[in-house]
Amino acid sequence: MNSVTRSTTRSIPARPLAAAAVLAGLALAAWALPGRAAERATVIPPPAVDAAASEATQTAVLAGGCFWGMQAVFQHVKGVTQVLSGYSGGSKDTAEYETVSTGRTGHAESVQIKFDPRQISYGRILQIYFSVAHDPTELDRQGPDEGTQYRSAIFYANPEQQHVAQAYIAQLDKAGAFKRPVVTQVSELKGFYPAEAYHQDYATLNPNNPYIYYNDLPKVENLKQAFPDLYRDKPVLVSAAKGT
Repeated sequence: MNSVTRSTTRSIPARPLAAAAVLAGLALAAWALPGRAAERATVIPPPAVDAAASEATQTAVLAGGCFWGMQAVFQHVKGVTQVLSGYSGGSKDTAEYETVSTGRTGHAESVQIKFDPRQISYGRILQIYFSVAHDPTELDRQGPDEGTQYRSAIFYANPEQQHVAQAYIAQLDKAGAFKRPVVTQVSELKGFYPAEAYHQDYATLNPNNPYIYYNDLPKVENLKQAFPDLYRDKPVLVSAAKGT
């Protein structure tokens, strides 16, 4: 299935009518093939260079394919206080799902992660990002999704984040942590724009959606297995923060 077909399917709100849900399931069934192997985590060392300790809440903005799965992974990480799905890399006036899905806006589907650095460091956030949240060796795609909007990218907020990210990528490539070179872009954060409400908490609200079941839930399980000290069973949800 090409990215255009998938984009149309994914535009269905998080709580669709039953008929729409059936159509979405049929459209996505191409990925639900018998014997399809779930994506595995890649065991990698922690970063040799990390951000300095701080008591203030920190923010990381990362892109690695569909933001549904990225959000789901980091919502289960201890020390993370909020994860928003959204868009980064383009302008504010094009930060809209259908427009971003054309692949011509410069935006990448991204997540904004707020975390307590007393519980988890920026470097450890990146370790999870490279290990279980996505495959950093895939260029302009992740799994079934293709296009620059699904690229692997770290948007740094300050020179320290830039240094940590670049040093870690160099460390992983030198160690041969992956079979192929890391293609993750490291770019200055120009802005982050939250996605539409129906995209927030999507994986948690729609665990039986075939796309979520076969592409995203395995990532959460990989987090649990690979980082048991950082995994928490109850995710921190956007809807909970809003009291809904």
